[in-house]
Amino acid sequence: MNRKTIMLGVAGDSASGKTTISKGIVEALGADQVTAICCDHYHKYNREERRQRHLSALHPECNYIDIMEQHFRLLREGQPILKPVYNHKTGDFDKPDYIEPTKFVIIEGLLPFHTRIMRLCFDAKVYLDPPEELRTEWKIKRDTTKRGYTEEQVRRSMRGREDIAPRFIHPQRSYADMIVRFYPPDLGHVDAAAAGDSHLNAELVLMPTLPHPDLTDVLTHSGPDRREPSHPAMRLELARYEGRPADYLEIDGNVSPEKAEELMDIIRGHLPPNANLDESRLGRYQYGLEERRSYPLALTQLLIAYHLVKSADQMAFATDRAVKPPLEALN
Repeated sequence: MNRKTIMLGVAGDSASGKTTISKGIVEALGADQVTAICCDHYHKYNREERRQRHLSALHPECNYIDIMEQHFRLLREGQPILKPVYNHKTGDFDKPDYIEPTKFVIIEGLLPFHTRIMRLCFDAKVYLDPPEELRTEWKIKRDTTKRGYTEEQVRRSMRGREDIAPRFIHPQRSYADMIVRFYPPDLGHVDAAAAGDSHLNAELVLMPTLPHPDLTDVLTHSGPDRREPSHPAMRLELARYEGRPADYLEIDGNVSPEKAEELMDIIRGHLPPNANLDESRLGRYQYGLEERRSYPLALTQLLIAYHLVKSADQMAFATDRAVKPPLEALN
């Protein structure tokens, strides 16, 4: 592929937080710099047709996988696409959108890593893996407030999908460069209030498939915290994930705003000097009609954005060297 854009893939089960993660990164990098696309638009059947065929939207047979492959490659090469549009409110399709990719492209959805061709399009791949209890609360709240379902309809739909996600969604974890898990301190007491709480902890599994930033200076300044002096804001340890070595980064949900801003400033120092990143937009999410801010979310988004900005800087450097070869090469 003739690489012209920087692409991020965000995969995960329904209501795992994919849109929230992506939206903050879009706003931080600038909407004029980022093209964000949801894989839901590539559903093959509308809601009624899926019901009649007894097919879940999570199943690859219910999605145009071949068209996603084609469109991912075109976007990677900086080419426009005619993107289908699925309307979650009506459960049907609207007229397609003409999309010209910008500097950064974010693809989020259920199956963005399903095939090798799709995976090869991404500079960074993130998989969201919240505890099932928390994801259930998130899905109920989203689908009842934004998509017109009743709670019983949501729960019935989730029961019908129990065998689909382990077969097709969960295996994508093994292809991710970063696995992100937000969770409450006490998993046994997850409820609607906890699901909207801005103090969820975050666990990031950093796989060696990407050169993650050296966080030594960040960890040095991660404690003590005035809000939780006995718990550092961030902890890092080497362990194994599915048999492979990985770094486990823990971000405490009770990190104070002052400490979080300090750590974000240090991470910002790892970015290229010309990185235009509005950190004030990171960590923000909607809880009903209220906008809240989670600092573990903000730090997670910043670490993901780091890879996009660094990849863009490396691509610009490589392009510049191709246009202007070094003097020794001319002699």
